[in-house]
Amino acid sequence: MTIRVLLADDQNLIRAGFRVLIDAAPDLEVVGEAATGREAVELTRSALADVVLMDIRMPGLDGLAATREITADDDLAGVRVLILTTFEIDEYVFQALRAGASGFLGKGVEPAELLAAIRTVAGGEALLSPKATQSLIARFMASPDDRPATTAAQLDALTGREREVLGLVATGLSNDEIAERLYVSTSTAKTHVNRAMTKLGARDRAQLVVIAYQTGLARAPQ
Repeated sequence: MTIRVLLADDQNLIRAGFRVLIDAAPDLEVVGEAATGREAVELTRSALADVVLMDIRMPGLDGLAATREITADDDLAGVRVLILTTFEIDEYVFQALRAGASGFLGKGVEPAELLAAIRTVAGGEALLSPKATQSLIARFMASPDDRPATTAAQLDALTGREREVLGLVATGLSNDEIAERLYVSTSTAKTHVNRAMTKLGARDRAQLVVIAYQTGLARAPQ
């Protein structure tokens, strides 16, 4: 099955480079290009995109607002947004994940990493490396006004093992690493992660990290 990709960036050269790379992959296809956030939202609907590569800084409606519109639209529930940033540690990364993005990449990413990232988020996983997780934690802890009124009661629906897995997800561990830590199979670890997402209403792994810190289950390292 071909993964349909929308490119949203105000720089023509960057879009052109990504298009050549993505279209060369047998399982990926660029179905549209947007130079503004508003165009990105409209094309996501009309081009039936599966994954949107979204730059944050664009004229008019920026990538953050565009991501929020896309992820809030029930008709686009299956669309995944992958944020592209000039620097991996970006002041808008936390807000982007809160808005529903499935992860983020630096624009200097290696070609193979970009293609793998698109496939990862298209499959329902989140692209959230340990380094990215630490950036998210730092942003969250530095912005108390961003935190909604959530409590540990939100976690009551989880089993003990699901809480344990959620805590490990919050440290940036992959399913394979969680499986190794808990002496279970990778499929079992993935099942626990997916159940936690379902019970907590999270779109993906990125939102699980946010919830873990909002509820106090995970705490930033001192």
